[in-house]
Amino acid sequence: MPRVLLIEDDRAVREGVALALRRHGHDVAAAETGEEGLERLRSFRPDVVVLDLMLPGMPGLDVCRAMRALDQTLPILMATARGDDVDIVVGLEAGADDYVVKPVQARVLEARIRAVLRRATAAAATDGGIPKIDTYGELAIDRAGHSVTWQGAPVPLAPSELRLLLTLSAAPGQVFSRQQLLEAVWEHSYHGDARLVDACVRRLRAKMGEPSREPRYIQTVRGFGYRFVSP
Repeated sequence: MPRVLLIEDDRAVREGVALALRRHGHDVAAAETGEEGLERLRSFRPDVVVLDLMLPGMPGLDVCRAMRALDQTLPILMATARGDDVDIVVGLEAGADDYVVKPVQARVLEARIRAVLRRATAAAATDGGIPKIDTYGELAIDRAGHSVTWQGAPVPLAPSELRLLLTLSAAPGQVFSRQQLLEAVWEHSYHGDARLVDACVRRLRAKMGEPSREPRYIQTVRGFGYRFVSP
């Protein structure tokens, strides 16, 4: 039974979402504030977090950053009442894997949770066979073990970051559109969510030690998307 930590200050929304998630077979722990959510994180050990962006006291963005500091691989689904691009992008830059805009239908939230859990499961899985490690300069990708090292040190990646890197690096030199990456990594079809791709690329580049203006591995193809290049 997937364990969901729901952090939402609106009581009616919190209770309604928690009930819907339980009906879909989730074990749900609910918190009203960011501080309470961080406490529940340690005791409940969720498989995924649904985090409201607008919280009293500790803001949702700070909660997201604190959670990422504690666990780089924990899937975080950000919920926001705002459709403003700036708020969404800032949330994604803070470490969220995906987002929904409130009010959100239960089936949509459930679909997003299932998708992020599938990414997390794939990231944690190994095939038990001979490791297939691809080396690109100082970057090494273990495709069997789903792990990445940079200059010999492990790189902790969120599920979406790992899946994005695996997708791009599976075909060096091939240009992927944002829409292709959105469908392959996030299982979305709405073109407006392309900002998910851009935010994830920026986080991934930073963790891989990529220079922001002249990245060596993940290059931008202006007006189209991205490609992985082996130096």
